[in-house]
Amino acid sequence: QVQLVESGGGLVQAGGSLRLSCTKSGSIFGFSTRGWYRQAPGKQREPVATIDSRGSTTYADSVKGRFTITEGSPNEMYLQMNSLKPEDTAVYYCNVYLVVDGREFWGQGTQVTVSS
Repeated sequence: QVQLVESGGGLVQAGGSLRLSCTKSGSIFGFSTRGWYRQAPGKQREPVATIDSRGSTTYADSVKGRFTITEGSPNEMYLQMNSLKPEDTAVYYCNVYLVVDGREFWGQGTQVTVSS
């Protein structure tokens, strides 16, 4: 079983920066993707950035050049968010997807609010 806990959200002015952290517990075997998703009020959850077991990253077009996904120790994942915009306001979720069996794990989410 994998458990994920996000932290680092908060209120920031447009143009500011935040760094989100995701702490993972439990073992991950096999190829997986890890990533950050977000859900704004009244909208569907959408992928923001992902990283896979080979270190390949993907980013939503709306955050390219502003957000960076990284991994520290085997149990930490980060999302550095720069040049934040009001449209980045959402609950941000940490995700792990196990390709081998299709299991997926989510954190509880952390609120990011960007004021104009």
